[in-house]
Amino acid sequence: MRISFYSLSFFFLFFFGLGFFCVGLYFLKYSVLLLLDWELISINSCSMTMTFIFDWMSVLFVGCVFFISSMVIFYSGSYMSHDLYSVRFLYLVLLFVFSMFMMIISPNLISILIGWDGLGLVSYCLVIYFQNYKSYNAGMLTILTNRIGDVAILLSIAWMLNLGSWHFIYYVGFFDDWMYLFIMMVILAGFTKSAQIPFSSWLPAAMAAPTPVSALVHSSTLVTAGVYLLIRFSNLLVNIDCWFLFLLSMMTMFMSGIGACFEYDLKKIIALSTLSQLGLMMSLIFVGFSVISFFHLLTHAFFKALLFLCAGLIIHCMNNSQDIRHMGCVVNNLPFTCCCFCISNLSLCGIPFMSGFYSKDMMLEMYSMHGFNLFMYFVYYISIGLTVCYSTRLMYYLVVGYNNLYSCQSYFEDNKMTFSMIFLTIMSILGGSILSWLIFIVPNIILLSLILKIMALIFIFIGFFVGYQMSLYNFNNSFISLVYCLSYFLGYMWFMPNISTSFLSNYSMSFSNKVFNSIDLGWGEKFVSSSFLFLFNYLSKYNSYYQVNNIKLFMLSFFFIIIIFLI
Repeated sequence: MRISFYSLSFFFLFFFGLGFFCVGLYFLKYSVLLLLDWELISINSCSMTMTFIFDWMSVLFVGCVFFISSMVIFYSGSYMSHDLYSVRFLYLVLLFVFSMFMMIISPNLISILIGWDGLGLVSYCLVIYFQNYKSYNAGMLTILTNRIGDVAILLSIAWMLNLGSWHFIYYVGFFDDWMYLFIMMVILAGFTKSAQIPFSSWLPAAMAAPTPVSALVHSSTLVTAGVYLLIRFSNLLVNIDCWFLFLLSMMTMFMSGIGACFEYDLKKIIALSTLSQLGLMMSLIFVGFSVISFFHLLTHAFFKALLFLCAGLIIHCMNNSQDIRHMGCVVNNLPFTCCCFCISNLSLCGIPFMSGFYSKDMMLEMYSMHGFNLFMYFVYYISIGLTVCYSTRLMYYLVVGYNNLYSCQSYFEDNKMTFSMIFLTIMSILGGSILSWLIFIVPNIILLSLILKIMALIFIFIGFFVGYQMSLYNFNNSFISLVYCLSYFLGYMWFMPNISTSFLSNYSMSFSNKVFNSIDLGWGEKFVSSSFLFLFNYLSKYNSYYQVNNIKLFMLSFFFIIIIFLI
């Protein structure tokens, strides 16, 4: 029964994804935009409507989301087969996909909030699916960070009362002084959902979720929601100076690349690579190339989903151990999985004529023509080299490195898991070229000097060399102990998890403890809480004394009254 639910969901999502993809190509060729306005209720000329927008961008993205979700769900049918509540897991994943669908096709901020909030809440349920303290802490960090973005969307909805409608699609060309605060709220929401600095710490923590969920989150749903939202609002971004926002995105890309080079957790390395690619997409949006950023968003979704599915099977075979130091020579036992893993890694690196090459090369060349200063230029290209560096290190540890004889290995390649990998492998090889031919119908000529043209290839080769050298040496040696603090700072995301968690919680808890001791247990206890106790205690004693000695008091009072009258 469980397998049939998974198979049925795979069937519907797969064919709906193909259908949306074909419709998106038709909309792209003929520049069709379909706006569906569904009136729910109308009372006294006040109407409540639900509006959907179907243009080439939204329909193509929905097709990719459905296609990847179908592969992930079919993969999960085998991955979660031994789980007691696998049907519940399937319902959560389907709700997750539906929330993303609602966010993509909504031109209205109210209906966007439905999908936006649904993504945050369902992601919390999926992160804490494996019930332990680590999952609970990661889930709380995830949902609290995403709530900041939800509040920003709510403030944007309130601020749009200055306009005549919540349909932002009507006002993307309109800009006034008060619109500056509105676009800042939208950017804040996109930064929290896409984990840009200073909200980056929740993304590696969300790896506590099951691996199929990670494949879905990091490829086409949760983290890409912020990028897609800013792509929709990109026409408003041209009215403001985005250099600081671009700097934050670029430093996110650099920080995550450095951190992945020092990480030993397999899923966290892939999560940090996602963070690096999100910084790349965000920076291109702030430069002004939102369509190229959307192109990279689609190509990245295919090879990142494949990367997580391969990693999930390897972790499964390692008895759920995620430490890459426990792995080595996996290619001898999992040849097909390692082949797909290497293909997705090479596509991530931007190796020529793989899927990622077409988008990353175009992004770098368009960025080179924009004319930023030398510092930003070199940080940008060094970040590209770091992508190749940690990918080379990861492939060496998993595929080429020595067998570390982890005793709990149980190698197998399940047919359902490999079936999902086949389609994603094809798209990881051919997806970039196909989408580049379809999206950019008119060819663009990019004229650069020879050194700028081959700069990307130079940094790719430098990244290969550095990653190979980092794989050969153990960082626990005496050399790294001399710069241990620096390596810890670089490998720990610039202490951002501490700033987001222990820094806030420690200071807030110490402050609340002082307030509790000084107010609740101090003067507040003495003068507010205890004063009533003292008053009623005194009154009760007086009442008790009066009731016990009422005759004596009566006679004494009578005697004093007689004396007063006589005097």
